[in-house]
Amino acid sequence: MSIIPFDDREGTIWYNGELVPWRGAKVHVLNHGLHYASAVFEGERSYGGKIFKMAEHHDRLLKSAGILGFEIPYSRDMIDAAAMSVLKANNIIDGYVRPVAWRGSEMMAISAQHTKIHLAIAAWEWPAYFTPEARMQGIRMKIAEWRRPAPGCAPTDSKAAGLYMICTLSKHKAESEGFNDALMLDYRGQIAEATGANIFLVQDGKIHTPTPDCFLDGITRRCVIELAHKRGYEVIERAIMPEELAHTQEVFLTGTAVEVTPVAAIDDYSFTPGEITRTLMMDFDTLVRQPAAEASAA
Repeated sequence: MSIIPFDDREGTIWYNGELVPWRGAKVHVLNHGLHYASAVFEGERSYGGKIFKMAEHHDRLLKSAGILGFEIPYSRDMIDAAAMSVLKANNIIDGYVRPVAWRGSEMMAISAQHTKIHLAIAAWEWPAYFTPEARMQGIRMKIAEWRRPAPGCAPTDSKAAGLYMICTLSKHKAESEGFNDALMLDYRGQIAEATGANIFLVQDGKIHTPTPDCFLDGITRRCVIELAHKRGYEVIERAIMPEELAHTQEVFLTGTAVEVTPVAAIDDYSFTPGEITRTLMMDFDTLVRQPAAEASAA
């Protein structure tokens, strides 16, 4: 497979207040974000040239930074404008947007009170996270060995870079064994989420989803819950043990990258994408592609 490195591409990146050539958006190797994971980020999608739920994403970016103890030196409105300028500069209509904020290189120690806070926003054309064939057939998942930490052990309410290390480890192991993704349990052994998406289970016509008390309450997750309520589906947020997969008929993931993606198997448990999953897939696809004014009101 041919890979185009992300540091060697044509285009423009918004970096600390200005648009710079893609290859010129660099950081020093001795920056605190790299060594101590003092970085936060967002993953966003643009449809028809508009960033879906942009305000919610940038509010969460600012909140995540605050949880990690630093303040991004730009307002939400400024970040909104910067993200849209990146789309325009790169002529992206349907794509992926990645804002990232991190501590700089002024201090190289655990303490980092005097580091400068940087913000960059990049965007690129990006197809569906899973191929259309895999999405319609449902993906295969493996339960991960790593578990989501307790809120008292990590800043679980933030979208912090360091929290994704165990996601990479889990996804790599799952892929090496022929699966598409990994299902992560939490510190109590309850079902939590996939490596980069929230999870829903359909049991006897009702939708069940884990209570997000040690992982992110995803923006797409909340959106799909609203769509389910509009359809009259009952959505129950609760603790879910992995043994319940044995009497679950449908499973699907939600997230900026995966959108709404059916799951065909988790370890030895099998599921068939049914009416509820397909309906919410259709409703979400319709929502993100409708005119911006309508999407804002939805």
